[in-house]
Amino acid sequence: MKRIAQSVRLWFAPQRIRDEGATPDYRFSLANERTFLAWIRTALALIGGGFAVDQFLPELAWGVRAGLALGLLAAGVLCALRAVNHWVRCERAMRRGEDLPVSRFPTVLGIVVAVVAVAMVVVVLFGWEGR
Repeated sequence: MKRIAQSVRLWFAPQRIRDEGATPDYRFSLANERTFLAWIRTALALIGGGFAVDQFLPELAWGVRAGLALGLLAAGVLCALRAVNHWVRCERAMRRGEDLPVSRFPTVLGIVVAVVAVAMVVVVLFGWEGR
């Protein structure tokens, strides 16, 4: 628990990362930042998709529409939080000369997006009008 609290503190005070290890080649830090931005773009797309499902598919039954929208919105929120956490963990690992951290999050996110996509295929093919 202490480790988690320390990592979250680094989200809001990234200058503290400089206290650890040696400064890596700036190209690696910039690549880490580009990866962070890619995750943020993914999060924004998921959030936008959640709002689009809710706003532009009013013919869907409320429960189906809300479920799909909330699934996408939750995935977007988790993706944004994971982006920050991954950036901090990678930056720390580079400074310490450690292997970059591995994560199951891309797999989980991919599965969530795939499930929502399959649900949307079912809706498109068979309709699901709310009455």
